[in-house]
Amino acid sequence: MPELPEVETIAQGLAKRITGDVVQSVWLGEKPEPLKSPAGEIVATLEHSRIAGVRRMGKHIVFDLEQGRVRSARGALWIVHLGMSGRLQICEPQEDVAKHTHAIIKLESGRELRFVDPRRFGRLSVAPANFDAGGFEPLDVELKDFVALFRGRKTPIKSALLNQKLLRGVGNIYADESLFRAGIRPRRRASTITHEGLHKLFLSVKEVLREAIALGGSSISDYVDADGEEGFFQLQHRVYGREGEPCLVCKTPVKRVVLGGRSSHYCPKCQK
Repeated sequence: MPELPEVETIAQGLAKRITGDVVQSVWLGEKPEPLKSPAGEIVATLEHSRIAGVRRMGKHIVFDLEQGRVRSARGALWIVHLGMSGRLQICEPQEDVAKHTHAIIKLESGRELRFVDPRRFGRLSVAPANFDAGGFEPLDVELKDFVALFRGRKTPIKSALLNQKLLRGVGNIYADESLFRAGIRPRRRASTITHEGLHKLFLSVKEVLREAIALGGSSISDYVDADGEEGFFQLQHRVYGREGEPCLVCKTPVKRVVLGGRSSHYCPKCQK
């Protein structure tokens, strides 16, 4: 599933290419799973709207829409969650429509924005302009708020990092990488981590996410950006996906445990 860096990369790419364009028409496929909002509501909200911007909110791609013939402050949001295998592709009309295409947005510029999702875990919805997904943005959160999120929590710190109601956008890859840099084991209870430890984790989360965004995210499965290009941060992974391989710091074999149904990778020597 694309995490914050991948979604940020896609949103930035789309913003450069379609901001200012106007939606002429919307086609939605027959599969019900991708539609979180009613089909008619999605079509009515999108058609004839101007795309004022594209941004990320947690793991969601958010299109800011200006509606009506007279553009004003009144608007709405089109929200896309990519799920496990979803992609947003900008295509020319004459290009073949890929299998598992669930939405085609025809733009005034003559191009099409297509949503393709073979596994159908992605979701399309619309919402009022004041919609808020909840949780803090990891790149914007202040230290005092970050510490308060985890202070006193008895859940494993890895599970807390993945809780989108606390921090929105952090997923499995970047939780593992951040915990490694902070020297904290994924199973450790959040309540046992000192203020100094949480400060290190605060810095590590921001550092890892910024590095990953700069490298276009991690391509370990189906992920490509808005231009169809893969990311390169997977080449910088220090523990994620490296079970049994030597730690890049101390040479101890990296371990993998299952925590909350998710694989967690860590170095048993470097992380306490």
